[in-house]
Amino acid sequence: MKPSYLPLIIAAALAGLSTTAQASGYRFGSQSVSGQGSADANGAEASDASTIFYNPAGLSRLEGTQLLGGGTLVLPHSTFQDTGSRTFTNRVPGGTTRDYAPDAVFAPALYASKKINDQWTIGAGLFVPYGAKLDYGNEWSGRYAISNIKLEAIALNPSASFKLNEHHSFGFGVTAEFMKAELGQAVDVPGSVAFLAQHAPAASTAFLANIARTQGLAAAQAAGAALQGAKDGHAEMDGKDWGFGFNLGYLYQLDQGTRVGIAYRSSISHKLKGNTVWDFSQVSNNAAVNAFIAAASRKVNSGALVELRTPETLSVNGFHQLDDKWALMGDVTWTRTSRLQNLDIQFPPTAEGDERIRQQWKDTYRVSLGTNYKYSSNLLLRAGIAHDQAPVRSAELRHPALPDSDRMQYSIGANWKLDANSSLDLAYSFIDFKDAAVNYTNLCSPVTTGCTGNGETTKGLFKTRMQLLGVAYNYKF
Repeated sequence: MKPSYLPLIIAAALAGLSTTAQASGYRFGSQSVSGQGSADANGAEASDASTIFYNPAGLSRLEGTQLLGGGTLVLPHSTFQDTGSRTFTNRVPGGTTRDYAPDAVFAPALYASKKINDQWTIGAGLFVPYGAKLDYGNEWSGRYAISNIKLEAIALNPSASFKLNEHHSFGFGVTAEFMKAELGQAVDVPGSVAFLAQHAPAASTAFLANIARTQGLAAAQAAGAALQGAKDGHAEMDGKDWGFGFNLGYLYQLDQGTRVGIAYRSSISHKLKGNTVWDFSQVSNNAAVNAFIAAASRKVNSGALVELRTPETLSVNGFHQLDDKWALMGDVTWTRTSRLQNLDIQFPPTAEGDERIRQQWKDTYRVSLGTNYKYSSNLLLRAGIAHDQAPVRSAELRHPALPDSDRMQYSIGANWKLDANSSLDLAYSFIDFKDAAVNYTNLCSPVTTGCTGNGETTKGLFKTRMQLLGVAYNYKF
């Protein structure tokens, strides 16, 4: 028996946020509440210290010392409808799932900036670039692909800007990114037992014969019944790593109310290392059967390793103040998700064959438009709309670890001045995902040599809608 191992850090290796955030892939799209209010069309606005993420050249526009702290509450609603999932023995796995995403997830952000002189401004940001949390449970029809996933990443991004003159500003920063993940996966023990009973019965026959010889016929019969009624095994994985990158920005000020910017954020290399734990203790209520299946699987607790590079991004953005009341802004961001083709996961120091996660992602674009309206001297209103492409090419390459699809984002927001030095940002977004069909087949089954996999086909339809609530506090001194 050679059941599939847990696909190490699929979440991290696919690099981005799934149904717990609004950007394509596993990337968390909004890194500030002010940006969320305009659907993140504000890259050239540079109105607060969160410009460290969007375009560090915008630091040159900030006066004095500024602090910003807040976050976004993500409220997803996701369902899955099975339309024909199968195991490698063509068995219907049974079960479905609804509301596999958590009720709520909070993503914090913290930024600070300080103007040194007329040319130099420094700052730092602490934010969540990636994250995911899905729990399908151990009974859903796609459990042999994945049962649960949790990805957490946090990035520290010290930055600086240099103002050459009234028209040209430059920015740069370095990023230290910590990433960790946990995954769970069912192991198709029933399918493996049935296949080997038909095609290679010698091992189970010898096992039962030994039980009969040492413990008696009744014990052998009980073991045989337990073997035929075997349930799934399970595997759990965790992994973590630090990675480092950089970001660059340029801001051109055409006149007092018009500016355009270009921002680049590099890819980051990770070597995620963790541990795999195999559990066959609940396969049956017969300890001898469980031990036999664990030994026959040849699975041992081990380390795990996957090497990956997160995709870089390039953004072009603009801002124009129409009059005393209205301002328009826009952003186009290209993400090089084509870096993430097939993913091979290793289990050193064992000789266990790799599992290949087929994804073959494509590059994506995100286009957003936003507006500000100055309602009064103390209240600024925001609104925005965005279209975000998913990197997934087809239903056959959509893995349930990332049931991603193209989506539209509709946002509103406000900045309310509390006094001369402080203000409050509020934002609400509704994100409408296109229904996502999945028909993913693992090409390696438990009886395939040289690789590992359950050989399952996960087939169905994912439906996702999402709401975002953001709040942040700004202080200037």
